[in-house]
Amino acid sequence: MGMHMKKISLRLKLTVIFISLLAVTLALVYFLNSQFLDDFYYQNKTQSMVESYQTIQNMIVEGNYSSDEIELEMTKIRDKYNIAMLYLDADNLELVGNYASRVEEKSMTQKLWQYMLGSAADDVTIYSQPNDFENQVVYNDEQIQILETKEAMTQNTYLESWGLFDEKIVYVMSTPLESIQESVSIANRLLLMVGSAVLLLAVIILLVITRQVTKPILDLAEISEKMSHLDFQKRYTGKERDEIGILGNSINTMADRLQETIEELQEANEQLKRDIQEKVEIDEVRKEFLSNVSHELKTPIALIQGYAEGLQESVNDSPESRDFYCEVIMDEADKMNKMVRKLLTLNHLEFGKDVLDLTEFDIVALVQSVLGANAITLKQKEAQVHVNMPEFAVVVGDEFKIEEVVTNYLSNALNHLDYEREIEVSVTETEDKVRVSVYNSGNPIPEEDLSKIWDKFYKVDKAHTREYGGSGIGLSIVKAIMESQGEAYGVENCKNGVEFWFELSKVEAVTPQTE
Repeated sequence: MGMHMKKISLRLKLTVIFISLLAVTLALVYFLNSQFLDDFYYQNKTQSMVESYQTIQNMIVEGNYSSDEIELEMTKIRDKYNIAMLYLDADNLELVGNYASRVEEKSMTQKLWQYMLGSAADDVTIYSQPNDFENQVVYNDEQIQILETKEAMTQNTYLESWGLFDEKIVYVMSTPLESIQESVSIANRLLLMVGSAVLLLAVIILLVITRQVTKPILDLAEISEKMSHLDFQKRYTGKERDEIGILGNSINTMADRLQETIEELQEANEQLKRDIQEKVEIDEVRKEFLSNVSHELKTPIALIQGYAEGLQESVNDSPESRDFYCEVIMDEADKMNKMVRKLLTLNHLEFGKDVLDLTEFDIVALVQSVLGANAITLKQKEAQVHVNMPEFAVVVGDEFKIEEVVTNYLSNALNHLDYEREIEVSVTETEDKVRVSVYNSGNPIPEEDLSKIWDKFYKVDKAHTREYGGSGIGLSIVKAIMESQGEAYGVENCKNGVEFWFELSKVEAVTPQTE
């Protein structure tokens, strides 16, 4: 089983890291202050005394400074380093310079006599004799020697030095050593207070700063999360020019490319689905086509075979009988021939193998020509033909195929002619279209069949189909022709009949000149 890891904010991590570093730094300062501040203070005091001695010694030895200038310098030393100084004339031991308070003057005078004569006052503890400084000497070179002393009464500790300036002046210098431990304690308390305030302020500042740092990262994480769910709409909008900005631009580029790729894949997938569906539909159409063709050919082939066998068996019958058999065979063969030719025409139209030959022609003349060609059939069917057409109407289209449309409409009207046996052919004009309609009296087409009559081999009245020799292909040819030319067509049920129509684009023309 995998362990569920608790989510930890990067902002919190950064804050903890920086605060930890700051806390460690403050703790280190506290430790160094506790361990080394007293030594540093001690060495600093010692160095101040050495530098003060060297300054006064150089001024006296050079002899270019007045007594006022030397006194001014000693005053600066006292004020700057808190070093009290007394010096005497070496010959008569008279006090010629005093840079100490009254208390310091009395104590330092006693210490000077102690160093010079070896006798100490009652309130001064001397750790060693003047010639025995092995353990009490804190600084010693060829010019100056510095001692550490402590007063018995006050327990105050001093750094002191005595000797000669230029072999002419006896001096003594003294500077108190304040309680180092107390100073360290005070400094550490201050450090703790200041450090706590700094830590609190640092937490607030870091929370603000880390929010600015982590916000772009959180934005990138959100974009990545959406990308994992194939949502590529969100983009990184930061203006940074650092590594985060580079990463954001890279993610935007990747999102663009992934989106393009997925869209291409989706389009390819949709195309594949359409191809598969089209293949399935083609297979279904092929199966239906083969079934319909087989059904349509089965009856004429059976009739031809039956009458041919009868003709063969009744060869000695009368010539009238043989003529009848031959007429049936010829009629069925003609029906088969027409159906095959219609199927070939429809195949060329549906698969785009037939090239359109668009021209301008007079649709009125074309309709009249079709009516003339079918005059005998119209008479045989006892059709009452009514014509409603203008003198001429010029349109654009494939004249040969439009002739086939008119022929199929007229043939369909004859096949379903009933009642008053009326057929009305009309040509009407609108602003930019010319409509040709063929009406026949008879039974209306059921509403559920109106959208299906354009399908191949579809027949509304299957039981009486062979009475008029229809194959269910003519209207499919009309549909293919009109759709290939991008023109409208349709059918409407009328009172006591049905009207089929189609439209063509109109051409404004003058009256044709007679030859």
